Amino acid sequence: MTTALVLAAALGSAVVAGVFATFSGFVMRALGALPPATGAAAMQAVDVTALRPPLMTALSGTAALCVAAAVAVLSGGGPVAPVLTGAAAYLAGAVLVTAGANVPLNEELRRSVPGTPEGDAVWARYLRVWTRWNTVRVVACTGAAAALGSAPFV
Repeated sequence: MTTALVLAAALGSAVVAGVFATFSGFVMRALGALPPATGAAAMQAVDVTALRPPLMTALSGTAALCVAAAVAVLSGGGPVAPVLTGAAAYLAGAVLVTAGANVPLNEELRRSVPGTPEGDAVWARYLRVWTRWNTVRVVACTGAAAALGSAPFV
């Protein structure tokens, strides 16, 4: 059972890393190439859609799998170091960064009015700062997948 939990957490971490990498790699660049009002409005629509499954299921489901895998190995069910490292990387990098950085930026963007001077300023800052924090999520989730996937099982 522990092996299945760890492998599922590794897979979930990799899937979430891929979603985040897509945004840092080209979606945000594409939105930034649009006129500010258009890019901001498009991202506002993306943010609404992101709050539904499958992203929320992948994000929160992987967090639950990481916690379950950590509990399982701490209960004597396998290699502690790679599992705790991977779980901590995912929980800190995906869950805490999302809640502490990306969501507040999404809220600020949601409250802005695209096409106004204030809205354009929010958008310019959002593109830069949100993408930076999102890239932190990419690195953390990729590291989590690697750590979890490296756990040796006998």
